[in-house]
Amino acid sequence: MIKKTKPDGSQDMTFWDHLEVLRGSLLRVAAALVVAMVGCFIAVPYIFDPVILAPAHGDFFLYRFLSGVFGSGSFGLDIININVTAQFMTHISTSFALAVLVVFPYLIYEIWRFVRPALYKNESKPVSFVFFFGTAMFYVGCALGYSLVFPITLRFLTEYSVSSTIVNHISLDSYMHNFVLIILVMGIVFELPLVTWLLSRLGIINRAFLRQYRRHAVVVLLILAAIITPTGDPFTLSVVFLPLYLLYELGIWLAVK
Repeated sequence: MIKKTKPDGSQDMTFWDHLEVLRGSLLRVAAALVVAMVGCFIAVPYIFDPVILAPAHGDFFLYRFLSGVFGSGSFGLDIININVTAQFMTHISTSFALAVLVVFPYLIYEIWRFVRPALYKNESKPVSFVFFFGTAMFYVGCALGYSLVFPITLRFLTEYSVSSTIVNHISLDSYMHNFVLIILVMGIVFELPLVTWLLSRLGIINRAFLRQYRRHAVVVLLILAAIITPTGDPFTLSVVFLPLYLLYELGIWLAVK
């Protein structure tokens, strides 16, 4: 049984006590998410064109930096809308996605508050570092997804043509779905070291297990990198795979022996 200190100072909380603590954490996270979503709803019109739609234009910083790779041809997408409610729903869904990014550190903090009473005093400091590190890695993954993975994927898929008679018209729904999905997936993938540490703390895996199946993990990570970046070129695949492999190695280092 996990030990937690109750308000009256006693120990050995029951299953229902744990559920009550968890319910309080979920309510606080939900309240923070609602407040953040309201703020993001107000901010979205100001950042939608210069930030969210930036990869749809040829002057995006990655395209300028890799101009030799992409070629000298002009690039630009005209995002169209064919659904009456799409723009309003996009405003709401984008606000929610941004709110998740804003509230994520607080979510990690609530998880830390729930786990901390079950730890010994000498474990609290290293564990708090792991949670802080996991938060930072989430944002690193999102940044990599926005600045590298999504723009390259977008440009490859929108410029790919199976027939010259077919013209690509990218809908708002399609653009936003891939935008949010790739960025959040990259952020979640970068939580691999934190997940590895938690599983090792639960006794499910250990360093020896991770080292033993390293070669199998490489294959899985290659498949995952190919799914995230369906461009097929070795450069993009290696750009995504190498961080994933380093995260796996970091997870081995963080795992309990």
